[in-house]
Amino acid sequence: MTTSPTCTVAEYLARRLEQLGITHLFGVPGDHLGPFLSTLHEKTTVRWVGTPTEGGAGQAADGYARVKSADAEVALGEQGIGAVAVTYSVGAFNLLNSIGGAFAEYVPLIAINAAPSYEQWLNQQAIGLLTSHMSQRPESNLEVYRQVTVDAQAISNPGLAPTQIDSAITACLSHRRPVYLEVMDDVWGAQCPAPQGRLTRRERPVTVKKQQMLDRAVEACVELIREYGNPILWAGEEIDRFRLSDEFEKLVYETRIPFCTTIGAKSVVSEYTPGFSGVYNGKASNEKVAEVFNNAGCRIGLGSWATSKNLGGVRSIGDDWAVAAHDGVHVGASYFPDVQLAQFLPALRKRLVAEFGDGAFAADYFARAHKAGLAVPDSTDAYLASQTGGPYPENVTYDSLFRHLNAFLETQTSEPPEERSNPFTVVCDAAFALIGSMNLRMAERASYVAQNSWLSIGYSVGAATGVALGRSQAEKRPMVFVGDGSFQETCQEMSTHVRHGLCPVVFVLDNEAFYGIEQMLVNPCYYQDGTPRSDGADFYNELHPWQYEKLADVFGSAKHPMHGFAVRRHDELTTLLKRIAEPSDAINQGPIVVRVQLDRHDYPEALKYKVAENCPPPVGDASERSRR
Repeated sequence: MTTSPTCTVAEYLARRLEQLGITHLFGVPGDHLGPFLSTLHEKTTVRWVGTPTEGGAGQAADGYARVKSADAEVALGEQGIGAVAVTYSVGAFNLLNSIGGAFAEYVPLIAINAAPSYEQWLNQQAIGLLTSHMSQRPESNLEVYRQVTVDAQAISNPGLAPTQIDSAITACLSHRRPVYLEVMDDVWGAQCPAPQGRLTRRERPVTVKKQQMLDRAVEACVELIREYGNPILWAGEEIDRFRLSDEFEKLVYETRIPFCTTIGAKSVVSEYTPGFSGVYNGKASNEKVAEVFNNAGCRIGLGSWATSKNLGGVRSIGDDWAVAAHDGVHVGASYFPDVQLAQFLPALRKRLVAEFGDGAFAADYFARAHKAGLAVPDSTDAYLASQTGGPYPENVTYDSLFRHLNAFLETQTSEPPEERSNPFTVVCDAAFALIGSMNLRMAERASYVAQNSWLSIGYSVGAATGVALGRSQAEKRPMVFVGDGSFQETCQEMSTHVRHGLCPVVFVLDNEAFYGIEQMLVNPCYYQDGTPRSDGADFYNELHPWQYEKLADVFGSAKHPMHGFAVRRHDELTTLLKRIAEPSDAINQGPIVVRVQLDRHDYPEALKYKVAENCPPPVGDASERSRR
């Protein structure tokens, strides 16, 4: 914090970023942005991280915010916010996709757009003179960003800059969503009042009326449990976004209600927590998890979003459900508005313990379902063990890959149970990679990052930059899973990993140069066993094949090493993982890209419901192929 009563606008914003605990600002430079970046470097400890693309910068800021938000629960003063800076129009419009994803998924980001000067805008209005990156609509950037932020400000008057900056940042803290600051070039060096105090989140007050609504929502959940019995919890995205992991963990430990999570809430608590029963993803779940989840007496979603990936084909939830999300609580057909999840979780916990006693709901729903004759393992531990290790087929498949990686992560997880830690943070892309990875068992809270709603392909490669830098002090290494089509969108972001000495392990899932998920969504019968095909793929899903492992020669150097490998068989994967596990091995001194060669007709087992629902039975006696 400056001791002078005034400072420049550039210094004001730079100091506010530092105050928030932001350590890295991501972006692509430009002439309008230069004055701010120079001030940031000279006046603060915030470091600039230049990336090849604006989209990659936004993804890096998104990944950074996600892990810092989770870690900020124990980091004094940190707010868990990311920041990204670009140049007007050509940079800002490239960044828009990343900010749109952060808005949809409640990730707090500050998007800084350096704009032409006020003088240049006056020239444009008076004589039509267009300078670099300008259009004939002065508010074009601002209007676009208003659609994907909770506050958007155009700063042309240095006297108003402190109020505008503080207002936007406060909105970002309060709503946990992106904000936008457009700053004109000639404003950066102008004087304004220095920052005063710290900016904090503004909580919505709990009025008497809201307390009554909260009490009614809790009572309705208790009545739901009384009527249906055997509850199971479904932890969702808002547990992570609103920093409620501790409250959820207390609920689980004190009531002993078994729980699943959504994909977006994977590792919201350690998945070694007693009662964890897997990831429920509607029809696209592991079928054993779906059997157990649906066989419970009632289901209680906590912060769970109804996305196509979370529900995977399930269109309604039913009378035996409760869902607390989006500032309200549904219990069957009843709805209780303006009930905040942060108040609902502790209130529900206290009421359940008071009503039913400590640990009253302790149960093994897998064992119960197995005893009832359902085709599931005879215990939760048996189910979780079935997702780890061999036997493996000779060649890698989607499902066998993640079983193998599950076993590897388990070997890297330290004990004792209450202090389990792992050197990796999994960062997963959209499509088959997301579905395949959902059964990885994460030992630590907040050790899995993915976009499960926005689903921008290639997100994971850019996000890995922010995850690595956000967790650099904890020495957590990103382990990335990304499809080949997704990787082709953002592969250049690995040059940032090389440049900054980051060491992610990026598994590129190469199913013979093919958009597998798009084929599954448009024409799932392509994957049907026994269906005659010359090939049968839709032409637009074809990709140009790359030798991804050779990108190590493109991005790496003797000074900044990067290593590339290709694996097709499990014995090759075993050999590589042994090297990755050995810190002294030279391959671990920089990024690693691994081309995992898969059969084009392979897909994660969790998606077989789409084939079954959409395709007639195959002709003849062709037997079901084994893909594991």
